[in-house]
Amino acid sequence: MSDEKKSISLPLANPEKSVEAARPRTREEGGDVLSEIAREVADHAVVLYMKGQPEQPMCGFSARAAAILASYNKPFYAVDILVDPAKRQGIKEFSSWPTIPQVYVGGEFVGGSDILMQLHENGELAALITAAVGE
Repeated sequence: MSDEKKSISLPLANPEKSVEAARPRTREEGGDVLSEIAREVADHAVVLYMKGQPEQPMCGFSARAAAILASYNKPFYAVDILVDPAKRQGIKEFSSWPTIPQVYVGGEFVGGSDILMQLHENGELAALITAAVGE
């Protein structure tokens, strides 16, 4: 008998697929609403969950949040939670924040309309958006 140790090396079946499998899935891809929200937040530098659309907000707080974000002339992704009751509830669970609108910048929850306004007025929001989107 030999004291030699044998090593076995197995290749990964498909490393790209394993990375994709870890990515949050939309409901269309078999995920749940929280996974879909995680995907939206990860895929877009600035995300606004609002009532209505930026061009036609359905509440004053959403209108203010959309106007603040639009003032930076940087792209942002808007989600109308009024057309999707599951997402309307899900976004509140995702952030542990009870109200809408909600803003995410660089994958991080920033807050609602009032916090967004404070950050805008003191200049912090510009820095956050620039860091997430670029010049």
